[in-house]
Amino acid sequence: MNINEAKRIVFKFGTNILKNEDGDISLSRLYSFIEDIARLYKQGKEVLIVTSGAVGLGVKKLGLKTPETTVDKQAAASIGQPMLIEIWQDGFDRFGINISQILLIEDDFSVRKRYLSLRSTLSRLLEAGIIPVINQNDVILPSELEHVSFSDNDKLSALVASKLDADLLVMVSDIDGLFDKNPKEYKDAKLIRTVQKVTPKIEKLASGASLGGRGGMITKLNAAKVVTNSGSNAIIVNGLTQGIIRKLFDGEEVGTLFLSNNKLSSKQRWIAYATNVRGEIIVNEGAKTALIDKQKSLLPIGALEIKGTFEAGEVVCIFDENGLEFARGVANYNSNECRQILGKHSVEIKNILGYTQSDDLIHKDNLVIL
Repeated sequence: MNINEAKRIVFKFGTNILKNEDGDISLSRLYSFIEDIARLYKQGKEVLIVTSGAVGLGVKKLGLKTPETTVDKQAAASIGQPMLIEIWQDGFDRFGINISQILLIEDDFSVRKRYLSLRSTLSRLLEAGIIPVINQNDVILPSELEHVSFSDNDKLSALVASKLDADLLVMVSDIDGLFDKNPKEYKDAKLIRTVQKVTPKIEKLASGASLGGRGGMITKLNAAKVVTNSGSNAIIVNGLTQGIIRKLFDGEEVGTLFLSNNKLSSKQRWIAYATNVRGEIIVNEGAKTALIDKQKSLLPIGALEIKGTFEAGEVVCIFDENGLEFARGVANYNSNECRQILGKHSVEIKNILGYTQSDDLIHKDNLVIL
């Protein structure tokens, strides 16, 4: 892939790459990123930025080393977010570029109406020449709402890239890319330049979260998987390398590039990578074969068990009898109705429920094999 051919690009900057040794924002490094992004912008590229750092900035104002409670995180995010966006705004002002602030939770992607509204808003901003600067809304983190929060901004950046039809996701990290073994433990570790597909073998090369951030190599691989399965490319580069963004788009061989695989439609991407999926349908082997090999709809007769609570029109996970999730789809009935018609023939639905919404639990047009 020729990186410079990418038209719509999502840049993701993690906490570790934005801060200096004292825990403050490294202004020189961030302004260097902004300068290189401004250069791409003036070449006609569409840019979206996913940024971390709000909680880190706010924590210092609270006089803490790290947030110890959920309330600490909320307070720190509330203090740090305006500080963070002001820094980004000041940097882009120097180049005459306008930005906007977008704060998101997972339900903004899970609930289709909200997702479509978000997609329209972001598309309009790009059309107007605005750079959206996106972060998760860490202020919304009470325990009863924790399911609406992203586990890390790698996931957020992947959802933005995949659902906004980006050509490329650039994850700016504090490591050169993916190695064949942990470079912190093995001096002979070799950088993998290109990954054709994120397989279980590739995933085993990742270690856990990095100190100071919520993400790590495994979250970046998960992000790359989402993006490449959506028909886009992703790359991990080291933001500690001076001028890394300029080097990347000038054609230098840097980082680890993950190549796109298949191309899903916008609706298929929403189904496949819907977040906060709260419902599960366990199916028998016959139904699994029908769904995968024959591309059929999921009928009540093939369902063995319903788990969770969901409404008609929501995305549910589909598992086989061995506990493997192999598909996702939009349910035609709510969880209570699904339980009532479980294992029944379609002709029995009206007698059981008193009406027929559909002959199937999930129609084949609203189903994606993972």
